[in-house]
Amino acid sequence: MGRVISIANQKGGVGKTTTCINLSASLADMGKKVLTIDMDPQGNTTSGFGIVKDKLERTLYNLLLGEVYLEQVIMKTPVDNLSLIPSNMNLAGAEIELIGFEQREYILKKIVDNAKYLYDFILIDCPPSLNLLTLNALTASDSILVPIQCEFFALEGLTQLLHTISLVQKGLNPFLEIEGVVFTMFDARTNLSVQVVEEVKNHLPKDVYRSIIPRNVRLSEAPSHGLPISMYDERSKGAEAYALLAEEVVERRKL
Repeated sequence: MGRVISIANQKGGVGKTTTCINLSASLADMGKKVLTIDMDPQGNTTSGFGIVKDKLERTLYNLLLGEVYLEQVIMKTPVDNLSLIPSNMNLAGAEIELIGFEQREYILKKIVDNAKYLYDFILIDCPPSLNLLTLNALTASDSILVPIQCEFFALEGLTQLLHTISLVQKGLNPFLEIEGVVFTMFDARTNLSVQVVEEVKNHLPKDVYRSIIPRNVRLSEAPSHGLPISMYDERSKGAEAYALLAEEVVERRKL
């Protein structure tokens, strides 16, 4: 049965979507069967796989509202073994439209539970806020992977997120675990990046991944070409970092 991992942080601009796209692709490159769910109305994960999001007739929005079946929404990506449930701005309307639904925080969980047996990993790219979409993702997940940008306010954002996880565990999903924290946009030339890494490790010594994602031009360019970094430039430092992260994620699942 597949493991469901939400990639989340209430703080924006920390590399959630970059991590979702490239970790998904790296796991698929290892031969794992992966489903990626774009839970962000911005649809950046969708476009990051080269899919023109604004022309889609069926998306996660329609699936959450019960207008289509799961198999009608799942799309192929350029990566073997990797499928996608896409999104676009229509998903923003789901917040209001789902208010009248019973057990509205569990809608995605019911969908995902039916798909768990078809995949090794299901990765969910969450929006940068605590809203009904994020709550659906966390309720449906086994664990949460937290990307943290190596900057001054990183620890403040982490504290808020840990509080949110605690609330979800108490009220919606008692089995939700912290999959791990991954550092993004690391610049070894700055003392600040090193300090942030050490500070977070002191707070969460067991949950921090060894793999650190560097600032990398090729990594920034890849989404505009609709490709994960492993296909855009497999020899780049970004590709190597996400390949190592994927290996760690698989290792932790075996423990």
